[in-house]
Amino acid sequence: MASNTGENEVGLRKITDMTRLISLLILALHFYYFCYEAFQDWHLTSKISDRILEKIADSRLFTTFNKTKLIALSFLVISLVGVKGKKGESFNFRQGLTQILIGLLVYFCSSVFLKMDVAVTIRTVLYILASSTGFLLIMSGGSVFSRLILASLSTDIFNKENETFPQFEQLISNEYSINLPAEYRYKSRKRRSWINVINPFRGLLVSGSPGSGKTYFVFRHIISQHIEKGFSMFVYDFKYDDLTLLAYKSWLDNQGTSKVPFEFYTINFDDLSRSHRCNPLDSAGMVDITDAVESARTILMGLNREWIKRQGDFFVESSINFMTAIIWFLRRYQDGEFCTLPHVIELMQTDYDRLFTVLRAEKEIEVLINPFVTAYLNDAMQQLEGQVGSTKIALARLASPQLYYILSGNDFTLDINDPAAPKIVCMGNNPQKIQVLGAVLSLYITRLVKLVNQPGKLKSSLVFDEFPTIYLNNMDTLIATARSNKVATTIGIQDFSQLKKDYGKEYAEVIMNITGNIISGQVSGETAKQLSERFGKIMQSRTSLSINRMDTSISKSQQLDSAIPQSTISSLSSGEFVGFVADNPDQRIDLKGFHSKFVPLKNEGDSSKHQIELPVVRNVTPNIIQQNYLQIKRDVEGIVESEIARIMGDPSLRYLLIKKLGH
Repeated sequence: MASNTGENEVGLRKITDMTRLISLLILALHFYYFCYEAFQDWHLTSKISDRILEKIADSRLFTTFNKTKLIALSFLVISLVGVKGKKGESFNFRQGLTQILIGLLVYFCSSVFLKMDVAVTIRTVLYILASSTGFLLIMSGGSVFSRLILASLSTDIFNKENETFPQFEQLISNEYSINLPAEYRYKSRKRRSWINVINPFRGLLVSGSPGSGKTYFVFRHIISQHIEKGFSMFVYDFKYDDLTLLAYKSWLDNQGTSKVPFEFYTINFDDLSRSHRCNPLDSAGMVDITDAVESARTILMGLNREWIKRQGDFFVESSINFMTAIIWFLRRYQDGEFCTLPHVIELMQTDYDRLFTVLRAEKEIEVLINPFVTAYLNDAMQQLEGQVGSTKIALARLASPQLYYILSGNDFTLDINDPAAPKIVCMGNNPQKIQVLGAVLSLYITRLVKLVNQPGKLKSSLVFDEFPTIYLNNMDTLIATARSNKVATTIGIQDFSQLKKDYGKEYAEVIMNITGNIISGQVSGETAKQLSERFGKIMQSRTSLSINRMDTSISKSQQLDSAIPQSTISSLSSGEFVGFVADNPDQRIDLKGFHSKFVPLKNEGDSSKHQIELPVVRNVTPNIIQQNYLQIKRDVEGIVESEIARIMGDPSLRYLLIKKLGH
């Protein structure tokens, strides 16, 4: 096969050389015939050549001046078709075309030299030189075309066009969906598309570094569209009051659209006049002692984030048991009238003699409190302080009149999706007070999630901005089990490493992997790597150029490569997002992955024109806050005194008195 190819190439080269030789011969005959007088002067004629020329002339070859030049040019063009020059990057189309055009101009306009009023030999020499120069320029320009690299090598140095892929463009909407308009590039063209989160109950994870556009392009649409569709809603607003104002405006815009009117509540620890009050340990929500255990774990883990990775440790679990006992005692005392977090904190500060005597009188917490009583009676004070002291120190951070005021009221309950009293609740954090406020808000959210995730309730939407700043131990369970209860969960994080730092690697990976919908702005490192791997690979075209001393070769291939590489995710612009959406059995989305730039909705132009403020709930003065603070202390003192009096007055209970108690 190789020998046949070699023979073909040799034969083609011979034909090309012969054709070029014929064109040169015809051009030489043209010079001899039309410049015969000069050839006579140079004594370059003979009778034999003249006879041959006469025979050729009889074939009407020389009937016109340019006929032979055109024939010579035709044979030259034919010879150039078979030329295979060594290809190179230095040759270009413009260079060859320029040479050919100049050559044609010189070749056909050289006849002007024959009309010059000079000696015949001089004008003949000038004519032959000009025609030959034009002929050579045409031949040189034609050979350039055979050396051109015709394959279109990509000029896209970042391979962006090769990484584009078709995306879902139709709008699919239902009574639960979140629909975000977008545009994307595919084969050098911009196309419009829709990001259809048609099943938000499978969880939505929104990630992106600060400034990537999570709030403007994603969160505000989730809030406004879900409120418009009749969802009860909880919003954790880390940078209060950005999301709260969006929720409040959407609530105002949609008032009167539902059969049962929604109420709007907000918790804010900075401006107490614009904040409602709510007791997260409300007795109505404390059904059994496991609720107290869960509440104690949440508040302590929120205050001591390093304890999250030490769950099961003796001193960690001792602190949880101690706080559980106090919570459940207050829940049982007078049917939970004083069951609030401020009362828990204040009761915990009571001296051990009276505290353990009072707690021992409640049979349901006897098992929990017994190890502490034993340690106290046996003078194991170092162990006791290790068990109890860390709890008291942690909770002491919450002992402020402002926190006490918010936590001891009861303006609303946390069952936001109660069909009889649906609510929209927004809770604001303060980046300057993350550790303290984050723990309190974690308690609110833990109680709220348990009340929301129940059958027979309204559809609800839970939005968590900057989720790692709070502690919620059962978020994976919520996403996995809340679909049937119509609870849509949206989690906002900046980066996977942030979630891993605060919750631990295993829990963070569960959150990342369990969410069915993912929208991510610019992220880097491990987060970008995980997203890139989740996208998989697409077929991409490759063209390679190989140049050596003897030859130039071009090869084309197609290979599977990352649809969205890690480097692309790390360099996304603000408002540019990648991700996946989940579908339903009756609403299929074939193209679930996307890499798009989100665009504003048509009706968003007026949103910034009308600045609104949250309403004043009540006029709160420093005196009111202080009086509430002192009242809680008086309540706790009264509880202890009344319980001690009851125990001492009952002969059957006197054995509960701690022996160290003064008589």
